[in-house]
Amino acid sequence: MKIETELCAFSLEACHAAARTGVTRVELCASPYEGGTTPSAALIRRARQIPHLQLSVMIRPRGGDFLYTDEEFELMLDEVDFARECGADCVVAGMLTPDGRVDEERTARLVERCGSMQFTFHRAFDMTRDTAEALESLVRAGCYRMLTSGGRNTAMEGIDTIRALVAQSAGRIAIMAGSGVSPSNVRQLAGTGVDAVHFSARSQVESGMTYRNPVVSMGGVPGIPEYASVGADETKIREILNQLNS
Repeated sequence: MKIETELCAFSLEACHAAARTGVTRVELCASPYEGGTTPSAALIRRARQIPHLQLSVMIRPRGGDFLYTDEEFELMLDEVDFARECGADCVVAGMLTPDGRVDEERTARLVERCGSMQFTFHRAFDMTRDTAEALESLVRAGCYRMLTSGGRNTAMEGIDTIRALVAQSAGRIAIMAGSGVSPSNVRQLAGTGVDAVHFSARSQVESGMTYRNPVVSMGGVPGIPEYASVGADETKIREILNQLNS
């Protein structure tokens, strides 16, 4: 199947894994336990140096909802400028209005700021009140691509909506399916006619620390490991790609 692939990457090593396996593009993020936020300047620069790999940079100033203050939006504009100066191929962002619609005006401003970069509207799309209406807003705003799970927690749960969005888009905006994509379902999702699939192939990388202080929690959030980090499972990446290429 001829389809683009995108790895959600939270580290430089994940970017290298994507390049080694032949993934089309990485979506570079920080803060995996918040669903992804803007990565550091150094990480963006270093990721851009990896050959044969397209770079998409997350523009999200914080976790939580997608309703941003004026100051937060100004930060996002500055981050788009920085990503462009670093030579990124694409940026990823998403903004909503209080009533659950796409913030079309601000989205259009970010798209314009991109210059020659592509713009992907991320899964803030899945938080909208009406996905068909939201798609039309993204087309009017000039978005190149949208990432969606069909308005559900996983793309397989939302597969019927994804199929309907592909038909509605009629080639006016690229549709990328994401959330819960695995070797066992990627062919079925690709069969909806989407232009790309997005996955993290997430793995847990254990810390090399031999001494672990049992009474201190740096983040203070239950369920987030203190002595492990999020990585990408290269074997799982290859399995997903093999399914698409078989």
